[in-house]
Amino acid sequence: MAQRFVVDNSVVMSWCFQDEMSEYADSVLDRLTDAQALVPGIWPLEVTNVLLMAQRKKRLGRAGSARFLELLRSLPILVEQELPARVFAEIFSLADDTGLSAYDASYLDLAMREGLPLASLDKSLRKAARTCRVPVFNP
Repeated sequence: MAQRFVVDNSVVMSWCFQDEMSEYADSVLDRLTDAQALVPGIWPLEVTNVLLMAQRKKRLGRAGSARFLELLRSLPILVEQELPARVFAEIFSLADDTGLSAYDASYLDLAMREGLPLASLDKSLRKAARTCRVPVFNP
């Protein structure tokens, strides 16, 4: 079975914008040739929102968004859906306890539930992961 890890939107969106590229994010992308990434159900909306905001600010055109979405569709990224009752209870509590947004807590929660490392560029999320004994993904 291929290695699995949770990847957050800070890493994914850095693949879209040249000024946000990082060695870490590039290494995570390279790992997807022989690994699988998991993301929470909020992820497609987060990606879509970032692309829409980038288009509205003239940072990216429709063609660029379309190319990026095609790249994402080609990658082994599995979206894990959550029941609202679980979001209202466990993810709310985790966000409250860690000081994270509900969005970021959903990535941490998924990594905790699946026992997987978390790939993130977000300092607060990485710190919360270490506090919760979730390893930060090291490609």
